Amino acid sequence: MKNNLRKLRLKTGLTQIALQMKTGIEQSLLSKFENGERIPPTETLVTLADFYGVSIDYILCRTEKPEINR
Repeated sequence: MKNNLRKLRLKTGLTQIALQMKTGIEQSLLSKFENGERIPPTETLVTLADFYGVSIDYILCRTEKPEINR
């Protein structure tokens, strides 16, 4: 998970502070999620998936395809 979260953030050209301002998720938590120190709760996963336009499975490294299956 940590690799995909960092990849997504860097791909969008955002710092953790900028991402915090756009999503409301505290920078310290974003850092812990990216470093694998904590697992985001479901509502945070939904927020990040919606923000990046990817599936939760992609964030959790359950698939290598970021597309959302509908």
